[in-house]
Amino acid sequence: MMNERQVEGLCLQASALGEQDRLLTLLSAEEGLVRIAASGARKPLSRLAAANVLTHFRGEVKRGRSLDRLGQISVFHSYGRLGKHLDTLAAAQWLLELCLLLVPQGQPLEGFLDLVLHRLDQLEQLLEAPAAQRQAEALATAVQTAVQLMQLGGYALPLSCDCRSGEPLEPPLGNWSWRCSVIPAEGFCIGPQPGAVLLLNASELALLQRLPRPQLPRCGDGSLMGPVPVWQRLLTLISFWCSEHLGRSPRSLALLRQD
Repeated sequence: MMNERQVEGLCLQASALGEQDRLLTLLSAEEGLVRIAASGARKPLSRLAAANVLTHFRGEVKRGRSLDRLGQISVFHSYGRLGKHLDTLAAAQWLLELCLLLVPQGQPLEGFLDLVLHRLDQLEQLLEAPAAQRQAEALATAVQTAVQLMQLGGYALPLSCDCRSGEPLEPPLGNWSWRCSVIPAEGFCIGPQPGAVLLLNASELALLQRLPRPQLPRCGDGSLMGPVPVWQRLLTLISFWCSEHLGRSPRSLALLRQD
């Protein structure tokens, strides 16, 4: 029927609606952000109880006067296990919040859902890793995915040239006196500059320039490239960029900084 449709998506947000219902915000490949009501989802043994945050599912949606209503669902995967560790949960929550900031309601952004699901799969693979490795890779995954999501959403970091001179940004590795200024309203500028919120050295900028690639940057032995403090600095950079261009930074930044 014309007032019914199938919606597939990842649940980014869920909140109480009335006494027994749940208001969901989904990330859909076809519709962007979708807000729907799940009637009775908070009842014990409800058939819609699984429709919750970090669950990828397909459901029947009926049009309503103010809110569309979710009917039967088929769950593809729940990423609830990421809550086993604070680091994986914080990284996942960071990605969900970025989607809420970047994706318009009813306007799909190509590649968003696939990228987020892929990164959540990678975070799940870290659950049984040693704590130090898990914490570092969860943080790096959060930073890299943020760079890629902002690129898909039209807020890409301008990493190829100096925002003022137009000179190519080619960090001279090994030159420890070289610096690049991060100016959120403009971009990246060689040398210390007024208005800079951060100064990156050559190796930090080179690491950042690798992040639009599909895989995390790794050393020859397979270990993650860059120490945790550097990834934390890049996370801070992303936060400044979000605040400038999106109006605010994801609140889960505080959780990521605890690791």
